[in-house]
Amino acid sequence: MASTFAWLDYCESERRKALDVIQAFGDQGTLDELGIGTTRDALSDLLFPGTSTIQTRAKYHLFIPWMYQELERECARGRLASQYAIEQEGRSKEVALIQALASSSDPVGTIGVEAKAKLRRLPSSVYWNGLGHWGIRLFSGTQDQYHESLALASEKCCNHAAANESEPFPSAWHPGLPPRPDDFPRQAEFALSFQQAEYLQDRVMARNPGTFLAFLVERGHPSTSIDFPWNHPQYAEVPLHLQDQLRHSRNFSEIIHGAALLYNLMLAEKLPSEKLQDDYRDGLSQWAAMIDGRRDELATWDLEALWSMAEADDPRVPEHSKRFIRDWRHLVMDKDDPAKIIENQQARVLLSNRERSLKKNLARLHNPRALELWSGKSGTDRLDFRWKVVQQLMEDIRRPLMGGEGYA
Repeated sequence: MASTFAWLDYCESERRKALDVIQAFGDQGTLDELGIGTTRDALSDLLFPGTSTIQTRAKYHLFIPWMYQELERECARGRLASQYAIEQEGRSKEVALIQALASSSDPVGTIGVEAKAKLRRLPSSVYWNGLGHWGIRLFSGTQDQYHESLALASEKCCNHAAANESEPFPSAWHPGLPPRPDDFPRQAEFALSFQQAEYLQDRVMARNPGTFLAFLVERGHPSTSIDFPWNHPQYAEVPLHLQDQLRHSRNFSEIIHGAALLYNLMLAEKLPSEKLQDDYRDGLSQWAAMIDGRRDELATWDLEALWSMAEADDPRVPEHSKRFIRDWRHLVMDKDDPAKIIENQQARVLLSNRERSLKKNLARLHNPRALELWSGKSGTDRLDFRWKVVQQLMEDIRRPLMGGEGYA
């Protein structure tokens, strides 16, 4: 009887998000200080399934399966008999990949280019979830479970070999995967061949039809200079249901941005820092002008439709998060001039209470020691729902498919 994989991936997405949060501490502008991350992530997953904020280049979707296919072959020969040996051999291959990419003609986006052998979170961990969402990884469990299953399958192969029996070795990877170059991972580059790009395009479209990601990978004119997905020059060509998703995402990004700016202003006032206060007041004035220009749209924005859309596949936005967003939107739109929110005591109390409910004794507005550790910027970047990452992924895939057209 052939070996099979039987693990369930019930916690991998939450594990991946936790690791992403830890890594996000390196970018203070993206931190989720007000607990709106569940809504942000739900919209990001809806628009761009299988992506994450710490992905870099599209070809990692091939590098990692190629590496593991070689590990599977070595396990089938009985050369890697333990989970530890498998993990160490995998790490050595990923470190070799780092060195190859770092010395290539286009090293931008190389994960671990500075840490190299000391890298703690390997590319395979960063892309593991996405490989499943794009239908390239067929094994349904976590990366640790996969390593364990390889060790078990390797042991079975050794036992059958000793008994002169044949035992098929299971593969965790899509059978249509483009062939691995002979010199991989000693030599590697991020540029995709037409065949490789077409394969990734097919995987995205087959596993994620009807998404904005599928639209972009099939028809998008690549660019890395568009600030937000709703500003894409092909917006008018996008199907109506995707325009609706983009509209909700834009509304959420714009309305909640003011809450992040006001929260940071309140921290600056606590320090006190006149320069930071001036910076955040200027930012709030610009934000208020933007909100005022879109008042009609935002005043009639149906938040219940947002929750319904965001929770279609995963009902996980907590009620306290919904309540906070509703209350903030109401306070912003209740005034003739959105700029009045700066001195609005109800808004300030709302943010203060929100932080305390999330962080308890570590809330910066209530704990002087926690305030001392503030960098001066926390969660102030406008939400773009992983758009910067997606633009680069689409650039990588669409470039060879379009024969280089449309690129400066």
